[in-house]
Amino acid sequence: KAGRKAWEAFVPVYNAIVLLKIINRPWWWIILLFLPVVNLIMFPVIWVETARSFGRNSNTDTLLCVISLGLYIYYINYALDVQHIKDRDLHPKSALGDWVSSILFAVVAATIVHTYFIQPFTIPSSSLEKSLLVGDFLFVSKVNYGARVPMTTVAFPMVHDTIPGLKKKSYLFDDHKDSKSWKNKLELPYMRIPGFESIERNDIVVFNQPADTLLDMNNFQPDRNYYKPIDKKTNLVKRCVGLPGDSLEVRDGYVFINGKQNVLPDRAKVQFSYALYLKGNISNFEDLLRILKRYDITDVSYTNPPIVQATEEAIEAAKNHPNVDHFELLHDTRGNWDSRTFPHDPNYAWNFDNFGPLYIPKEGTTVHLNLDVLPLYKRVIEE
Repeated sequence: KAGRKAWEAFVPVYNAIVLLKIINRPWWWIILLFLPVVNLIMFPVIWVETARSFGRNSNTDTLLCVISLGLYIYYINYALDVQHIKDRDLHPKSALGDWVSSILFAVVAATIVHTYFIQPFTIPSSSLEKSLLVGDFLFVSKVNYGARVPMTTVAFPMVHDTIPGLKKKSYLFDDHKDSKSWKNKLELPYMRIPGFESIERNDIVVFNQPADTLLDMNNFQPDRNYYKPIDKKTNLVKRCVGLPGDSLEVRDGYVFINGKQNVLPDRAKVQFSYALYLKGNISNFEDLLRILKRYDITDVSYTNPPIVQATEEAIEAAKNHPNVDHFELLHDTRGNWDSRTFPHDPNYAWNFDNFGPLYIPKEGTTVHLNLDVLPLYKRVIEE
């Protein structure tokens, strides 16, 4: 009824171009139809625009297009006496339509920017304290290293793995281990748009936690492991100290790369864990926080004794306070195995203060595997 040939509907991509001509919309909309997540918004828009191209402009027609997943268009085409309106007015004919169109445009634009260009983050933890503080709000560029194309094709726009308020998954995926669900077959392969910059040592980067199996990053004892798609794993903000081809080691709390101690930027400060022993009268934890904040000590655990993360300079200054008896450095010795430390194998007696050396594989190099080395690379191979 739009004056086009039937065969045009069966040619991939070309049929989308023809449809955009029928609904009198710009050709570049076809790009939006192939962008994951964005296309979930655009398809209902196309359905509604198609119905309106044949004079079906009511709110009922709009609703039927959406809830029928576009199948209402077949009813319009084959059961109703309608004519194609070639030069129709593209402006919404009601305040509601104008309002909905504005919201959809804003969501599409924001999703594109959020997914492919720049994304806001809030620092959740103190691991980069003194460079980035807990609660700091920052914008992270995705174009420098190259934006990753979303792998999860059916997801709520502009949120990560959870819908705010509802505390429900924001994506369609079966997160049981080795699931063969049809939902998981909708996942796209890993693809990245080329960037113009490579990661350098000591860069602060945002990435998805490779080993994340938590439903909630604040609950470390879930009812089971949740195996999320890569792009829905927990976002971490960390400093990159080891690059492909490097040998990474921690000696007495200091990072060594290829046998040499890593030199941090001027703004970065190394912090260590200390137990704080008090004297005198400190009435509550808030008073303690106020005292420590004078010495730029802001990461304090409410334990007995309190555990603080601080630089050596801050400890030297704070130990002279009249309510401070002394600080005790919490340090693990070489050869003492901590089961919380990768690779969680007693044959590797590593801990937070003495770790490695661990070779970081580089593309094109060969890692000789045997039963002794396998625990280091098993998960990389499996996933």
